[in-house]
Order: sequence, then structure tokens, then C-alpha cells
Amino acid sequence: MSFSEPSYKFYPNKNATVISAPFSGGQGKSGVEDGPEQLIKYGLLKDIEKLGWNLKNVNPLSEMDTDKMKKDENDVYNNCKRPTMVSDCCKLIYNEVKSSYEKNSFPITIGGDHSIGMSTISAFINTYPNGGIVWVDAHADINTPSTTESGNLHGCPVAFAMGLDSENWPPHFNWIKELKTKVKPNQITYIGLRDVDDGEKKLLKDLGIKAFSMYHVDKFGINEVVRMALEAVNPNGENPIHLSYDVDGIDPMYAAATGTPVRGGLTLREGLFLVEEIANSGNLVGLDIVEVNPALSSSAQVHLETVNTGLSIARCAMGETIL
Repeated sequence: MSFSEPSYKFYPNKNATVISAPFSGGQGKSGVEDGPEQLIKYGLLKDIEKLGWNLKNVNPLSEMDTDKMKKDENDVYNNCKRPTMVSDCCKLIYNEVKSSYEKNSFPITIGGDHSIGMSTISAFINTYPNGGIVWVDAHADINTPSTTESGNLHGCPVAFAMGLDSENWPPHFNWIKELKTKVKPNQITYIGLRDVDDGEKKLLKDLGIKAFSMYHVDKFGINEVVRMALEAVNPNGENPIHLSYDVDGIDPMYAAATGTPVRGGLTLREGLFLVEEIANSGNLVGLDIVEVNPALSSSAQVHLETVNTGLSIARCAMGETIL
């Protein structure tokens, strides 16, 4: 049997942009804003360059007014916490990801909390309206302003990108309302769910979104789950795919330094296999790696294990193979 590296048909020149998104406003635990710095410190850029990519690194949040952000900490609109901060930062990230696509450069967005997903998948779907999204996460992140119990917007990015419950959005997010294209239910699928709110379960069922929980991984195996997931959002096998990866999709045995760990998740090999398989399709065009939180490490070993998990996800997405 012969082996070959994945091909990236949408990026024949192998240009990529690492977009640092050091942002924690979508939830209440500090430290996740340090995730990008730690991933880079331990070799993210060098790893990707070794795989043959022409790389640049940008931080669209570097010019944010930190004093203003501190004032926004206690900002609440109805049930949504810190909407000013989340919207301001997400708009900057959206513009950077969209610019990367327009320059034919593979956007690798490293967070930060998963609220930034409303930016990345919105930029993707407004570049590739026929594209599909694979969302790997313990959580569905499809709460709306009406269903969220915590008010933390890192639990709502999919709902915002889909335009759900928009009549109850804080006005800060009108820029998303004005985008030409919203994510449709048949354009997103989940892998690894195991902590889903009641309101989210109803939305997933009512909208007919293909969602694969850990029950499905146990029942069918990760290979079949990935096949079904890709078939759901890319039935012809030709359209671009965006992968949004929360490290809490992987069991905390391998990625404990994250804000909302849930036991019973993907093994490390399952978590990496699904990335390898999506990369092997040749259709991968964008990647998010989020919710690495160094501050929640109980030890240096736990910190390094979680960071290394994030680095492994990136390498597998960008073409690393075992053989």
C-alpha cells in the first residue's frame, strides 16, 4: 500500500495565515486569552512551516482598547454577557478571516474562547456559500439569547452564525444580521457532543442538524461517524470544509486545561483521526483551535498535554501523517 500526504486543492500554493485571537470575553474564566501565545511558544508556527506551508501570523485584536474592554466586563444586554466586547472582537476576527480567504490563504484561527466561532464560520460561509462545517465539541454552542442559561456567548456562536432568534439579539451584533449568507442547518454537523442543553437539543431536532454524540462514536466507530458527518454537509465530496475544533471535544484525560471539560470524550487518537480524515478529503479550507486555557492547568504536565493536543490537531489538519 502506498501512502501520500493530503492534497489541498483549494490551496495549491500552500499559503496559510495563523490568526491569533487572544480573547476570553465569551465566558467568565480568565486565562483562555493566553492560549494562542502558548500554542505559538511551543512550536505551532514552526510545525506548520515544516509541513511546507508559507506562513504569516497576525493578531487582529492587538489594537483593541484594553481599558475599554475592562469597562465592558460588566456589560449585560438582557441575558447576554459582555456583548460589546464579544461583538467588537468578533467583527475584527471576521474581517481577518475573510481577508485570508480572499487572499487564498488558509486561515488557522487560534483562540481564545469559542465565541470567536461566530466570526470564523460566518467568514467561511460568506466566502463559500456551498461549504460545509464540522464542529468538534463537547457542547453544541447553539444556544440563543432566549435559551442560554449562563448568558455566556461562547455557548451561542452557531446560533449567531445561523441567524437564530435574531429578534432577541443585542443590537451590537447587527453586523452579523447584515451579512449576505447565514449558515443553513444542512451545512453544519457536530462530532463529540456529550453535554447539550435542553434548548439546544430541541433546536438540533427541529432544524434537522446532523449531530453525532459520543454515543454515536461508541456505536459506529470514529471512521464511520466522520464519513456520515462529511456526507451530511458535503454530499458530493467536492465542496470546501471548515473545521472548528474545541479542545474539550477530546476527553480531559488528554486535554484538561480547558474551561468546560466533560468526561467521556474522544480519545486522543479518535480526536486526531477525524482531523486526518477531513484533511485527506482534500477539501479542508479553514481551521479553528479554541479553548486552550493554561490558567486552568493543575500542573505543568497538564498544561503541556493540553497545548500538545492543540498542536497535534494543527499538524494533522495541515498535512502531518504517521507514514
